[in-house]
Amino acid sequence: MKQNRMKVEFKSISENESFARVVVSAFAAQLDPTIDEISDIKTAISEAVTNAIIHGYGSENEDKNVIVEATIDGNELTVSVTDEGEGIDNVELAMQPLYTSRPDLERSGMGFTVMETFMDSLEVKSEKGRGTTITMKKIFNSVR
Repeated sequence: MKQNRMKVEFKSISENESFARVVVSAFAAQLDPTIDEISDIKTAISEAVTNAIIHGYGSENEDKNVIVEATIDGNELTVSVTDEGEGIDNVELAMQPLYTSRPDLERSGMGFTVMETFMDSLEVKSEKGRGTTITMKKIFNSVR
């Protein structure tokens, strides 16, 4: 199977979280995923986009955008979710279960843990004041 790529950019509002989930899962459908694999992808994308909106920009911000890019290469789906928000001071700390930078919003602090659980790999790159990119990979064994 040859490489395929897509990119979508949308406003940083919570209504677009479900849009991102559907777009990426529809793109991944060409890999013939199971229902469980699609559910895993949707859950991870939801967490990543919600992180961009809530933590990257501080809250919903219609003047800011979230960018989702996905690539299929053979049996591997790579998805990146990028914001140009606040950035993360300490990525290692932020990735610890139960850590949250927004306790005022009663966030669970499990976003990165959920992403790691449902995807095969997770990488977080962030620069204070310049934003964050979360890159996740899922490998499909059922590709024909």
